[in-house]
Amino acid sequence: MAYQSFQQEYMQMPPVTRAYTTACVLTTLAVQLDLITPFQLYFNPDLILRHYQLWRLVTNFMFFGTIGFNFLFNMIFTYRYCRMLEEGSFRGRTADFFFMFLFGGFLMTVVALFVNLVFLGQAFTIMLVYVWSRRNPYVRMNFFGLLNFQAPYLPWVLLAFSLLLGNSVVVDMMGIAIGHIYYFLEDVFPEQAGGFKILVTPQILKKIFDAQPDDPSYNPLPEERPGGFAWGEGARVGGNDDNNEAANNQQQDQ
Repeated sequence: MAYQSFQQEYMQMPPVTRAYTTACVLTTLAVQLDLITPFQLYFNPDLILRHYQLWRLVTNFMFFGTIGFNFLFNMIFTYRYCRMLEEGSFRGRTADFFFMFLFGGFLMTVVALFVNLVFLGQAFTIMLVYVWSRRNPYVRMNFFGLLNFQAPYLPWVLLAFSLLLGNSVVVDMMGIAIGHIYYFLEDVFPEQAGGFKILVTPQILKKIFDAQPDDPSYNPLPEERPGGFAWGEGARVGGNDDNNEAANNQQQDQ
């Protein structure tokens, strides 16, 4: 019964989220079982350009360290916010979502050429969190029962949390910066006077990912959940109240 429930939940995951999280878990398990080593996965421009080890362009986004607190923490955030984005603002636009992956990954790879970063998975997770938080500004968050704040502050709270754990803030800052670049180019600039859409998803991606229509029986994960965690019913209800208030204000303005 438990296996069937897990299988059903797994198959209900949207395609990009399922593929990415599965790849991350399998990569970590392979390292844990000594089938491969992190030295075969990390970002190394010399090995990529001179020895054509092109897989490093992808695998450095899939390894979050050996199984432990840091791995579980990152995987939970990756899964939840990746899924909420794909099922929320990117619902029915899988090609656009995958293009965001390519855009963010490309910019992070370029930045990694100039900074000493060999694994970019955590920065990629922060990028997903940032985009979700800016598209859900009225959701109220409750972080481990200690802090109450609205969604746009979540990336900065995670940055402070990383700092407390002794991690480098460069990774989080990279994710925030690239997430903001995507958000600005996709959501802000096109809506301004004289603005236009800069990020255009290639047609080949649309043919690959958007060929199948949406399943009418598909049950998406509610995007208004406070970070996807049961961190307090009050926070969740408050988030709904804020959304309702914002909607009422928009109706009054109209």
